Amino acid sequence: MKCFDQDFIDFFNELSKNNNRDWFNENKQRYIDSVREPFFHFIEALIHQIHDDDNSLIITPKEAIFRIYKDVRFSKDKLPYKTTTSAIISPGGRKDFTTPGYYIEMDFNGIRFYGGAHFLDKIQLQNLREHISSNLSEFKKLQKEIKFKKEFGSLQGEQNKRIPKEFKETAEIEPLISNKQFYYRADLSKKKILSNTLIDSLMKLYAVGKPINQFLTKGINR
Repeated sequence: MKCFDQDFIDFFNELSKNNNRDWFNENKQRYIDSVREPFFHFIEALIHQIHDDDNSLIITPKEAIFRIYKDVRFSKDKLPYKTTTSAIISPGGRKDFTTPGYYIEMDFNGIRFYGGAHFLDKIQLQNLREHISSNLSEFKKLQKEIKFKKEFGSLQGEQNKRIPKEFKETAEIEPLISNKQFYYRADLSKKKILSNTLIDSLMKLYAVGKPINQFLTKGINR
């Protein structure tokens, strides 16, 4: 199923050079027709396919998709529009940055697919570190899976310079326990945006990342 036409890519390319309200207002119907509506149906299709595999995911596209309008009130960057379109597919959607899920971002350069846990509070991070420490061999095995390494490389994330003393010994064996984020990323070219296999490709990435997400979710909720 083809989800997007060339104008999806062209719109964001032009917006990046004309990020102002006059240009956007002149091209608003184009945005609706070539970006907003196709992206809504694309995310809707992804949600349905993921739900078929994981019926705990109950979310609408509206709850998942971020607006293109930027909040510039407290930002030095006063450009009014995002030059990407994006969504979080997780139980809490775009308002939930803690539950492990999947973040998809698209623009005229291509697609970024993220999985994992990006923003954990103090208790969640403590729980996850305890889970990693108690299940170290499983955690290492998941990272070494051939398909995971091929698609995503490795788990990423910023690290705390200091960690609780009970994890210092584990950190010598598994440095990732010092992370405060645990995420993975794959990039797809802009050609993939226009392909008939876009959703199939993203579902393959979802399947490869799912065991890591399950491990992270179990740890956070222990």
